[in-house]
Amino acid sequence: MRDPSGRLLQLLSLLQTPRDWSGTELAGRLGVTARTIRRDIDRLRDLGYPVHATHGNTGGYRLTAGTAMPPLLLDDDEATAIAIGLRTAAAGAVTGIEDASLRALAKLEQVLPHRLRHRVAALTEAAVSLPPQDGAPPAADPAVLALLASACVTRETVRFTYTDAGDRETRRLAQPHRLVTAGRRWYLVAHDEDRAGWRTFRADRITGPRRTGTRGPERALPGGADAASWAMDALAGGSGTIKARLLLHVSAEDAAEHVTAWQGVLEPLDDRSCLLHTRSDSMRFLAYRVTLLPVDYTLLDPPELAGHLAAIAGRATRAVRSFTAPP
Repeated sequence: MRDPSGRLLQLLSLLQTPRDWSGTELAGRLGVTARTIRRDIDRLRDLGYPVHATHGNTGGYRLTAGTAMPPLLLDDDEATAIAIGLRTAAAGAVTGIEDASLRALAKLEQVLPHRLRHRVAALTEAAVSLPPQDGAPPAADPAVLALLASACVTRETVRFTYTDAGDRETRRLAQPHRLVTAGRRWYLVAHDEDRAGWRTFRADRITGPRRTGTRGPERALPGGADAASWAMDALAGGSGTIKARLLLHVSAEDAAEHVTAWQGVLEPLDDRSCLLHTRSDSMRFLAYRVTLLPVDYTLLDPPELAGHLAAIAGRATRAVRSFTAPP
């Protein structure tokens, strides 16, 4: 490769992949000598890129963390993903980074190719959020999320204080598995070491997390479930102080085709009906959730939910009163 600038960019692109590259491999990829590779590595270091070199049969070059943030090379999919992620962060799902997200997004969109701007705009406009529970929920602390995310990768156990829905504080020792975002809330799926079981924790209720330096065994969720499905089941069946039961006028098998885990947990009764158990922290949001059911149902409890459902039904009736039904 004769163009030194183009060769440096291609070399940098290779080094950004999470692996070690031997000088021979890099020389073969770029069609130059190992000596040229060593000179190009020195040029990248002069530009501020922290290229680390290890010796021996298994040694090689790789980019490592430095004292400053050097420019990065992103492909189309990576740039699109970062732009969408920054727009989500700017909406305030994580507290304290809204302004920084907007500044970073402005810099990125300024240099995005025209074709990628259209892709980002289309994906952003197609995204729909569920209504919040009685206003915006508490935002997660970015420092807490960063520590938990790192522990998920390294399988390192973490100690923290957790405050449940009843304002009771407990000390937990857990091995983080995955972070899951649902609307504007973050949840940690983790194995609770003291209780010897899987738990789902709201990230905004986690305080004082501290890494222990001890790595746990690699674990899989029961039944081979993925973290998103596990969290949704836990949220539908176990979170919230307000419980509701509804009689669905279809079998549990038929209801399972239409009722998502987010809406609750099904209990079979007979071949024509089943029970739906659901919970929430808000009676108003619980009513919204129930009205999304695509099957006929009867409210069993709590009685207070009936007034919220009646109010929603009344608004919907008034909204269509002026329309004439088609023949």
